[in-house]
Amino acid sequence: MRERLFMTQIGKFFVSAGRMTMASLFMFAFLRVPPAEAQRTEAPPSGVRLACKHLDVITSSFLNLHVTFDKKTDKLETRLIDQFLKRLDGAKMYLYQSDVAKIQQRMKGVMKAVEQGKCEAIEEAQAIYRKRVDERTEFAKKTLEDKNFKFDPNTTLNIDPGSRKFPANKAEADKFHTKYIQFQLSNSMAGGIGQAEAQQQLVRSYERTAKRLKERDREQLYADYLDSFGRGLDPHSSFMSRDVMEDFQIQMGLSLEGIGATLSSQDGFTIVEQLIPGGAAKNSSLLQPQDKIVAVGQYGSDGQPSEMENVIDMELREVVRRIRGPKGSKVRLTILRKGQNGNERFTVTLMRDKIKLEEDAAQLSFIEKDVKGEKRKIAVLNLPSFYADARRGGRSSAADMKALIKQAKEQKAEGLVLDLSSNGGGSLEDAVRIAGLFLKTGNVVKQSARDPMSGEITLDDEDASVDWEGPMVVLTSRISASASEIVAGTLKDYSRAVIVGGDHTFGKGSVQTVVDLPAQLGALKVTVGMFFTPGGFSTQHRGVDGDVVLPGPYSTDEIGEKSLDYSLPPKKVKAFLSPDAYVTSGPGAWRRVDAATISALKAKSAARVAKNEEFQKIVAENKKAKDKGKMMKLAESLKDSTKKKEEAEQKKSFSTEEKQVEYLKRADVVEAANVLADLMETQVGRGLVLGAKASGKTPDQPEEKKDN
Repeated sequence: MRERLFMTQIGKFFVSAGRMTMASLFMFAFLRVPPAEAQRTEAPPSGVRLACKHLDVITSSFLNLHVTFDKKTDKLETRLIDQFLKRLDGAKMYLYQSDVAKIQQRMKGVMKAVEQGKCEAIEEAQAIYRKRVDERTEFAKKTLEDKNFKFDPNTTLNIDPGSRKFPANKAEADKFHTKYIQFQLSNSMAGGIGQAEAQQQLVRSYERTAKRLKERDREQLYADYLDSFGRGLDPHSSFMSRDVMEDFQIQMGLSLEGIGATLSSQDGFTIVEQLIPGGAAKNSSLLQPQDKIVAVGQYGSDGQPSEMENVIDMELREVVRRIRGPKGSKVRLTILRKGQNGNERFTVTLMRDKIKLEEDAAQLSFIEKDVKGEKRKIAVLNLPSFYADARRGGRSSAADMKALIKQAKEQKAEGLVLDLSSNGGGSLEDAVRIAGLFLKTGNVVKQSARDPMSGEITLDDEDASVDWEGPMVVLTSRISASASEIVAGTLKDYSRAVIVGGDHTFGKGSVQTVVDLPAQLGALKVTVGMFFTPGGFSTQHRGVDGDVVLPGPYSTDEIGEKSLDYSLPPKKVKAFLSPDAYVTSGPGAWRRVDAATISALKAKSAARVAKNEEFQKIVAENKKAKDKGKMMKLAESLKDSTKKKEEAEQKKSFSTEEKQVEYLKRADVVEAANVLADLMETQVGRGLVLGAKASGKTPDQPEEKKDN
């Protein structure tokens, strides 16, 4: 009776989910907080647990909501199997090529079987994997407990699963595993642990992994299947089990405690996706987006460090639980980072703390530049995220930006650099309001849905005041994403600002919603729409192209939406630029940036960059890293670990004031100010900046834009 009641509830849920308003999905996706009904309530009904009979109706709900897929296809099944194999053995450590072929063949038609309540293929795949894990565990123990075992720092191995195959047989598996054990040992030794102790720790780590796998129940296995189905749709759709949903709610809650980083799992590695403003990770200046966490260590009650635990191939929620902890406690992380010597490795210690958003709010600084022989003041406005009222007890990035722009004008600044280069997104509402600070009124962003009958949603700026009418530059990078891309793209489409920095931004042009399942069975995160800037361009894949491109540490093919599995293709809609956004005369008048001006700015910047030692160093490091490829030599990595540790300790000792001084010395910030000075120079005597400097001529009339 209870089971029939549950199935009735879940059926009603899927009907109602299909009728959710696009506006509610739209806003939720960007505010990144769970809806009211997603808050924790009583425990789930006794006996109602995720079972095989639930899988088909849950996967059907993905298809009911997803922006692109609306039915099961052979293509989707192939993707599902691929993602399921990655969940089993993303590091390609355990399964043989013959195992993979067997699982692929056995799971052919799995979606049809699941419709009939048959999950044997899923369970058989798990059994094959479990057998290989037991074999690898015994091999590792035998290798590490051999009295003749020696650590070889000259070991070189390819740690990138994407660029190598599964082993063909046991001999190939043993050969790679022998090198991999050396790599795992070096992770612990890089943290200052002796070889003998590191070997013992590694044996215990293998035993724990095997034990955890044996304790996995079918509910966890079915959750993996559902998550693989979601990720087969696109990189941002997924299934959140009860445990994962709990972690999500903790992360998105108002009382975040931990290191302040958004993590994801890719090919067996835990990846740092984003550093949360105000968090320990970002404030320390020790971590960067795309860093890989390969080991985690704690501190005991006596203040002494405990063993570093290998977390490669560990489930993401297990890694998160090891990293999260109470305020004031410490955690050690061994980091793998792609650098000039290939893959560099180092260990950092972070103090867990509550997220202190006030410490990383929008900040205003000033730089003086020479413009035609006169000193001109330039305002540099660093916006690390689009923080929203709900997360800041009444403060918002839009309100802070408005106040800081007013302050900049009071300080007689004549140009503005808006720095979004480390901004991974946030509140959509604030993004729209911030774009509107530089325009009169008009369209900012449009969201399309799968169903043309549901229409498109356009959000516009309704505030008729232009807070900043002077020339401006927007500084971006490959990690500027989501809401950052909306602001940068809007200002570019209206020819309002010059985009300086990365060749393009991250390229995430989709929106997701999280919808709870009944009985607290978990939740679905589903991509429900795509975004477009006023020129009609999707930010998907292409992001926002830089007008003036600078060398940067994130300018690699590995960073960006288009590098993710099954990312949605970009689209285009008819342009929806608003004539009312332009102000051609009188208060608030601003000048469009034309193609000829951008061409001149590019040429001047290129000449400076060619002579700048810091930029040339970045170019050399990027080339060296690319040439090194995916290979890693342990001796070089251990040397890098010591160097990185010293650099980390030095950065950690910087005061807030020192960090600000260092920030203004950053090559891309300095060059953005240089480009802005060049822009100001082209406008001297042509109705420059703030009315006091105007020549009396009105700014250029807006050119009519046509949709190609």
